[in-house]
Amino acid sequence: MGSDALQALVEKLAEELRRSVVLDDPLVRFICSSRHFGDEDPVRIRSLLQGRADGEVIRYVLDQGVAQWSKPGFIEGRDDLGLLTRYCVPLRVRGHLLGLLMVVSPDKTLTPRETDAIARATPAIAAQMYAEHLAAEEKESGTRELLLALIDPSPAERSAAQRRLLDGGLLPDAAHAQVTVVQPAPSQEPPAQVEVAMRGALEGFRRTRSAQGVMSVTAERAILLQLADRPMSRTERGEQATEIIEALGTFLDASVAPVLGIGGGQSGVAGARASYEQALVAARAARRMPHLKGIGDWEDLGEFAVLLQLPERSLNEALLPGPLRVLLAAPGGNRLEDTLRCFLEHAGSIPRTAEALQIHRTSLYYRLRQIQEITGLDLDNGGDRLVLHLGLRIRELLAPRGDAAV
Repeated sequence: MGSDALQALVEKLAEELRRSVVLDDPLVRFICSSRHFGDEDPVRIRSLLQGRADGEVIRYVLDQGVAQWSKPGFIEGRDDLGLLTRYCVPLRVRGHLLGLLMVVSPDKTLTPRETDAIARATPAIAAQMYAEHLAAEEKESGTRELLLALIDPSPAERSAAQRRLLDGGLLPDAAHAQVTVVQPAPSQEPPAQVEVAMRGALEGFRRTRSAQGVMSVTAERAILLQLADRPMSRTERGEQATEIIEALGTFLDASVAPVLGIGGGQSGVAGARASYEQALVAARAARRMPHLKGIGDWEDLGEFAVLLQLPERSLNEALLPGPLRVLLAAPGGNRLEDTLRCFLEHAGSIPRTAEALQIHRTSLYYRLRQIQEITGLDLDNGGDRLVLHLGLRIRELLAPRGDAAV
């Protein structure tokens, strides 16, 4: 919500125009609003009641490119959204987008007197927003620096940060710590808008009913540390991650394609570094494994958690075991690959593998003999099985994915 000073400036402009005026942040989230002048629409009423606009409305407004606007313009109304046409003024200071001033104008016309009044009022509104932005930044900068120190490679830095954090009462030394990392792909979105969007998607999780946290956000990466008396369940982790990804989908263009990594639960503040490292691996899994749909959870990675700690340059076709490469190149290689994967994932059980593949056991035995002849490996040998199984896991990590590497 906006300060009293911002509210007064918005009301003053609205009274002069005799039109409704709304002030939103760069994510089209409600800050403050004037009284009505008989020009309110369903979107405005819902925003006042809910304290925010609907996601569909936010996406529509952002799709007009308002985050890149350098001068005022009209946002066309949408009857299906209950949105009347608005005159939108981007509020910038030193190139930084602070917010959007919206003046309802259903007929898409403003007189020269009205546009002049808006032009005269916006510098004061922008200056007030900038002052409040700087105050908030100063307040948060200390906790951001502490969070980065908590995950620093240096044990001395981490130890000092733990003492400052706990002695200053900024966070409790709760029993459980968990780190979430969000990383966007390179895109045409302005970096400042990406940063604001990630902050907006994460800020609601700094303080919940069960956890307290701190975060650090840049255009390249957002880090959220949460401390709680109990670990989050798999369901809670999944719901939180989904909410963050969905919010980013509202605030940012689809090309940003963010991924989210959830670190494992650790003991207290001292475990933040370990959870952070695990979250990075989980985010890398989310980028490389499309079926994860942008969300990787360390606790669910299994053997992939080990493979994904290999250097990025090592994760290529050359890492596949020779026998597996021979199998893939052989006639019917794809069918034999599927058979081998199913066989290994069912612990070498012939009945369960045949049932899963919906083939007769005789056919399964024939395919397994083919695999052994082509690869030169013995499927009754544990070491040979491990070579092939790891090869198949590596192959999953080499599937087509987004351009950005985590």
